[in-house]
Amino acid sequence: MSAYSERAKGSPLADFVAENAQVLSIAVFFLACMLLFSLLTPTFLTAGNLLNIVRQAAPVLIVAVAMTLVITTAGIDLSVGSTVALVNAVAAIALAAGLDWITVVILMLVLGAVIGAVQGWFIAYQGIPAFIVTLAGLSILRGYALYLTEGYSIPIKDVPGFFWLGRGTLAGFPVPALISILVAILGFAVMLRTRYGRQVVAVGSNMEAARRVGMPARWTVASVYAVSGVACAMAGLLIAARLGSGSSNAAVGFELQVIAAVVLGGTSLMGGKASMLGTVLGTMTIAVIGNGLILVNISPFFTQIVTGTIILLAIWMNTKLFSGRLRLGRKPE
Repeated sequence: MSAYSERAKGSPLADFVAENAQVLSIAVFFLACMLLFSLLTPTFLTAGNLLNIVRQAAPVLIVAVAMTLVITTAGIDLSVGSTVALVNAVAAIALAAGLDWITVVILMLVLGAVIGAVQGWFIAYQGIPAFIVTLAGLSILRGYALYLTEGYSIPIKDVPGFFWLGRGTLAGFPVPALISILVAILGFAVMLRTRYGRQVVAVGSNMEAARRVGMPARWTVASVYAVSGVACAMAGLLIAARLGSGSSNAAVGFELQVIAAVVLGGTSLMGGKASMLGTVLGTMTIAVIGNGLILVNISPFFTQIVTGTIILLAIWMNTKLFSGRLRLGRKPE
């Protein structure tokens, strides 16, 4: 009885820390990175640089929110970078041909949804592992983008409405960042407040059990890839609008940044556990590291080493420290 009373007295805070350990750790790491780069260079904390960070992080955050859903179902989408590139290139070709930019935006969102849905169908209904399907998609979609553009950039001219999506501001805040914040809020709401969000978690925890209790398990798995496709289309459009061109070489290595942001934020690669707040923090941490390294005159190529290291460490912590083996405030039975 005394042992129970002792645990109950000290358990609320300990349980909170144990359950949110990875999100708390990435929050601390994010603040440490901010402090470090602010000490190394006075330019880092200027308003212009901070706005530049959130503008550049916007496409990654949008896709990372969708990738959180995918990984929560115990899946993976390696084709996100190629999907972004294909949408980026096709949008530029369509705009260069004189198509109305609003029509182009709608068509590209539909294209992204179709690409994701096709991959989701193979994964959910044909039983092919997500790694294989999306790895094939990575190659096919990038190759198709290269075929359409012949490896050249397609300039976009005289489309001010479209450019506003990537370069504009609203109340002094970059439009891409505002769009990404809205997507993140939507992701929070879906995961925390909707039946669909609960189904995503349940399917990731135990797909067979979810199916047996009447959940549309296969449809849920297929749908998260369609959502990922739409998010990739949004990211591709924002990149094209910011750069004023479309290229088949856009978003090379994009999938690594997205996956690193998600797993760094605490979403379990084994499925069944998600953290949208962690995804936001993970995305911003990677963006801050990339920006800070450039400001202190370190080669931008070094960021790939940092990103790969983050993925490895995040997976290690995910599987060793935060998978149930860390129990703060609890005595071993």
